[in-house]
Amino acid sequence: MAAESGMAAEACVGQVVLPGDLLLLPAYPDEDGERLRLGSGTAPRGRLLCGPGLRRCGAGLLATKCGLLRHRPAGSGGAASGVYWVDSQQKRYVPVKGDHVIGIVTAKAGDVFKLDVGGSEQASLSYLAFEGATKRNRPNVQVGDLIYGQFLVANKDMEPEMVCIDSSGRSTGMGIIGQDGFLFKVSLGLIRKLLAPKCEIIQELSQLYPFELVLGMNGRIWVKAKTVQQTLIIVNILEACEYMTAEQRKQALAKLSGN
Repeated sequence: MAAESGMAAEACVGQVVLPGDLLLLPAYPDEDGERLRLGSGTAPRGRLLCGPGLRRCGAGLLATKCGLLRHRPAGSGGAASGVYWVDSQQKRYVPVKGDHVIGIVTAKAGDVFKLDVGGSEQASLSYLAFEGATKRNRPNVQVGDLIYGQFLVANKDMEPEMVCIDSSGRSTGMGIIGQDGFLFKVSLGLIRKLLAPKCEIIQELSQLYPFELVLGMNGRIWVKAKTVQQTLIIVNILEACEYMTAEQRKQALAKLSGN
């Protein structure tokens, strides 16, 4: 755990951090802390991404949540210094810029849609934030529709803003989710597990039934299979995966495939 004076972030990876703990960046040793505070315009060596649970401060990163400090090495995400974040079990989702989430349209306010994303306040979505949308060609969005998009703006001082296009103006799978299917909510920890590369749970389910799946970082999952029965089976398995071991999950899937 980081001390009050601060510890190197690399040394705290995998350990519990508490709100207020100061984590010094590898590019800035302790003796450079004062220089960094005074020279705020100094550019960091390499590109370091600050993930959920952390906030930038003068000497490095400040923990804002209680949990395990995680680090993704450089190279995988294009960051020269990697990514740091706090892995915590929280009930309410806090919007983070770049997160892909599933929102429910609650109202139309002029040219802006209001969406429930599970956070403390609703997010806004412009009608122009869809691929090919213009003033004449508006998307057919109704109250109650499900929208899969990402956060363009998400901080404590501004209302969250969502878009359904990437930096190139392409939808890349984002937009209005079909009317059929089943929407349910799981813990944020299970969502992170399902979104991990080469997730065994998704691979095993894909061998059971063909289905469509949309995962939102806000803990919402939309699933659709060929029949209602198959859809409900996949929903029950996904909900139970959080409390089952890998062996128990394989046994349950083996019984279903036998039928």
